[in-house]
Amino acid sequence: MTCINQINDCCECLSPQIIVLDDEEDILLGMQLLLRNHGLGPVKTVSDSRELLPLLNQSCTSVLLMDLKMPHISGEELLPLVTKHHPHIPVILITATQDVCTAVECMKNGAFDYLLKPINVQTLISTVRKAKETVDLRRQVNNLKEYLLGNQLKQPDIFTNIITRNQKMQAIFKYMESIARTGEPFLIIGETGTGKELFAQAFHALRQSVGPMISVNVAGLDDHMFADTLFGHTKGAFTGALQMREGLVAKAAGGTLFLDEIGDLSESSQIKLLRLLQEKKYESIGSDVSKNANVIIVAATNRELKQRIHEGKFRADLYYRLATHAVVIPPLRERKEDIPLLLEKFIHEAAQAIGLQRIPTVSLQLVNLLECHDFPGNVRELRAMVLDAVANHKSGTLSLEMFRQAMGSDLMKPLQQKCSTTALLSWEEGCKPPTLREAEEFLIAHALRTSKGNQGVAATILGLSRQALNQRLARRQNSPTKY
Repeated sequence: MTCINQINDCCECLSPQIIVLDDEEDILLGMQLLLRNHGLGPVKTVSDSRELLPLLNQSCTSVLLMDLKMPHISGEELLPLVTKHHPHIPVILITATQDVCTAVECMKNGAFDYLLKPINVQTLISTVRKAKETVDLRRQVNNLKEYLLGNQLKQPDIFTNIITRNQKMQAIFKYMESIARTGEPFLIIGETGTGKELFAQAFHALRQSVGPMISVNVAGLDDHMFADTLFGHTKGAFTGALQMREGLVAKAAGGTLFLDEIGDLSESSQIKLLRLLQEKKYESIGSDVSKNANVIIVAATNRELKQRIHEGKFRADLYYRLATHAVVIPPLRERKEDIPLLLEKFIHEAAQAIGLQRIPTVSLQLVNLLECHDFPGNVRELRAMVLDAVANHKSGTLSLEMFRQAMGSDLMKPLQQKCSTTALLSWEEGCKPPTLREAEEFLIAHALRTSKGNQGVAATILGLSRQALNQRLARRQNSPTKY
């Protein structure tokens, strides 16, 4: 019993535990080691049936494995009490008695399953995994209900590094809170520069893991480098392997492994990652010994993975494993209300970095100019613009000229996308085409709407100087057309 207690004491309950109840210590120890070796745990063993109910009241339990015939209180007596007071815990009964009537009666009383001794290892592991999946699914449903009905974030401080007031982003935060503790993989999809690693860091913080978060960009790794980076190697495994190397899966034990640019992973590496996700096991290069992977996988990509599946470049089974929980981060052009907040943050960061005593001020015209830009590089592009502008800042208000130069011809994209040449100048055959005056009026009106009435920004969109636009507006001031 001392040996079993020592094993129990070494296992911290970081997630709902499996409880094994049996009056034979050898069976308890064997079951505990067996479950742990298959990545199921933590495992708590109990030899006295009288201790079970108080333990269930005090601890977080995912699955209960219980012998049917025991001294003091039998499994048949305990079963209705457990199902009554702890209906969320699936109970797997284990017995040497091959009695069909007993098995049927136990199932009627709420048992999840009924196993006979001697126990088949694969049957036991499969049954326990199914029971855990049932509990996890029920927990996820309850969390999602709370997420859908709730209005406030429970841990808003965790998201302070992600600057936003966008409703879609707030919904993503609430969703992440609801699924962070499920232990399932998490897929982050977003364009380049949207801040996918910040979301991964927030997810890791929400999990309250004891282990670290380890990040790796897998885009540039071939199959051998991928296996070596994640799983490590033994001494002498290949030429140049002069000493044993621990892989990132082991380094991230108890925490999170963040795999960036997962859409560029090779076919062979995808197979290795799939096995890691399915079996939670891996082997170091040069070793035949399987190791348990006590790590949560968070993956990110700027690729359209379903399109890559269609092209045969990404495995569908791996995608659905990774996308158990997934979010799509909206690009900056879809949340332009965040631009003033991000602008202020980046200006303060840049000023502090170069030691400016006075923080540059921002004009409304600059905000309007930025809101007219599509930002193909998203938040990262805006940050680069601000850093460059502040570095070249002299005094007073931050100059628009540096931003105009950085945007270049891209500033015309909003106009081109919302109003293509074909749409603007199309007319039915046989009808009179628009005049130059009508086309000019349309373009000027559209540019002013896009720039929220800011004539300087509108002139930039139209490729005119401010004076040239003012002259056109002056000539048209008596026109019935309203700009």
